[in-house]
Amino acid sequence: MAYHSSLGVNRHRFDDLKTLLACASPRRSGDELAGLAADSDERRVAARHALAELPLRVFLDEALVPYEHDEVTRLIVDSHDAVAFAPVSHMSVGQFRNWLLSYAANTEALTALAPGLTPEMVAAVSKLMRNQDLIAVAAKCRVVSRFRNTLGLPGRLACRLQPNHPTDDPLGIAASTLDGLLFGAGDAVIGLNPAGDSVPDTIRLLEMFDALRQRFDIPTQSCVLAHVTTSLRAMERGAPLDLVFQSIAGSEAANAGFGVNLALLREAREAALGLKRGTVGNDCMYFETGQGSALSANAHHGVDQQTMEVRAYAVARAYQPLLVNTVVGFIGPEYLYDGKQIIRAGLEDHCCGKLLGLPMGVDVCYTNHAEADQDDMDTLLTLLATAGVNFVIAVPGADDVMLSYQSLSYHDVVATRHLMQLRPAPEFETWLAKMGLLDEHGRLPPPGANHRALQQLLALENLPR
Repeated sequence: MAYHSSLGVNRHRFDDLKTLLACASPRRSGDELAGLAADSDERRVAARHALAELPLRVFLDEALVPYEHDEVTRLIVDSHDAVAFAPVSHMSVGQFRNWLLSYAANTEALTALAPGLTPEMVAAVSKLMRNQDLIAVAAKCRVVSRFRNTLGLPGRLACRLQPNHPTDDPLGIAASTLDGLLFGAGDAVIGLNPAGDSVPDTIRLLEMFDALRQRFDIPTQSCVLAHVTTSLRAMERGAPLDLVFQSIAGSEAANAGFGVNLALLREAREAALGLKRGTVGNDCMYFETGQGSALSANAHHGVDQQTMEVRAYAVARAYQPLLVNTVVGFIGPEYLYDGKQIIRAGLEDHCCGKLLGLPMGVDVCYTNHAEADQDDMDTLLTLLATAGVNFVIAVPGADDVMLSYQSLSYHDVVATRHLMQLRPAPEFETWLAKMGLLDEHGRLPPPGANHRALQQLLALENLPR
């Protein structure tokens, strides 16, 4: 079905729904690389006019990726909750945007609506939003998840402590972990990207993190971000695994490029649930996504990269994860060219994930060959904190020496918590106070003032390795 829009004397035709969505997207290098982007600002505006008038119900009738050829599409269609969708089922995309920005769209209403929204609806409405709209809507969404602590509560900002090391050296990993804990990081997860993916190395690292957690009774979870099949084999061998990690995408073909399918993810979740390692909850899955992953695998089916990204959130939603984050600038400038595009994508991903009911975080990051710098990351972090992001990711000095990209530092998380009056997860905050890592006002004390905690944590050198 073709769609039309007129601007002045010019009439624009969009041959199908995925063409309309691609042309309505804000400018980004990935869509231009794929030949999907609008070729002028006028055509982009015309597409948004046509999209605003489109009934939301159209997305239930016209699949962007064929149902018979794609298990992600089947998941989206078969799991759609028509009762939850009913309150907005009469709206156009433009009317839906206006409702999302209204007082009626409060936290309770948005929580109830989430199962009734498809990724394509959410991607479409985001294309009509300014950055401020994305922040305002996301700030009204609350998604709480639990394992050994409680994440996503109002007034809280969690942090993944990422102690990556180029050779997985235990002492180097321990030093980075110590650094992060002293800055109050690690309540979302202590999560390591391993340099290798062998089962024995994964088990060794899991045992190291679990020994640390037990020695200091830290109410958090750890994760070695190995492939899901490696995690399954590690669990079979009795490894102390908390969270199953996997990168996912928005089409069956793109997920096949990651070596996964929906049945494998279901098997891994059931295995992790069987370990019963959670204490305050059982949300045991951790997913990462990123705009451009389907395009980079040539598995985007002619759909724009942001819509494909939001389809990945439907995959995540099916497994009740503890954590989901978009690694927003990691894939490179071929997909998000500069700081402006990275900031926009981070706000889109966070808002769309929250609207679909996900406990959404963001790896605020960029590669060194992108037209971006740390000032851009400061801006995105501040905007995301305003928008109520569940968690962010931090590495020592904002420089990941293993993955060779720039992220946030532990200092950035401390500064943002202080500036925005945000606190860690409640159970983790209690532990920080017990360890002497908070002053009488609940703040991190000045450097050098936490001698007792430092002396205790220096025993990290004696962990098994």
